[in-house]
Amino acid sequence: MHSLTSKNKTAAAWLAFIGGQLGLHRLYLFGLRDRWLWVHPIAAALGWWGVERVRLYGQDDQLAWVLIPLLGFTLAGTALTAIYYGLMPFEKWNAHHNPDAPEAAAGHTNWLTIGAVVFALLFGAVSLMSSIAFSFQRYFEYQVEEARKISQ
Repeated sequence: MHSLTSKNKTAAAWLAFIGGQLGLHRLYLFGLRDRWLWVHPIAAALGWWGVERVRLYGQDDQLAWVLIPLLGFTLAGTALTAIYYGLMPFEKWNAHHNPDAPEAAAGHTNWLTIGAVVFALLFGAVSLMSSIAFSFQRYFEYQVEEARKISQ
């Protein structure tokens, strides 16, 4: 039987995928004193603020185009974390998160774990590629605008 402090890898993978922007996976694994826990919601909030700025001020808002990729990279990063947790061998998982567990059940990979990995891979790839495309599009549009100013 597991102690109350044993950490389940499936739960951690799903928390990283679903609640990664809020740092729920860090809260589950490391508690409130984890410094990285507080970075996730701040980065996500800045990204969502960028989305709101585009909605309010239009596509020409320079600050929004800096903030929006931050949201995408945060989503991609937490999806990558879910993949990392889900694919971690149970011996390594238990060595890191359940060192006192007598058996390895909390670190076993099951179909729910694989589901988290598959969804995180799909969603993470979409958010990463969208963020990269979005960033390059805005960069090249800005370069064209500056070239027009110089040529006139």
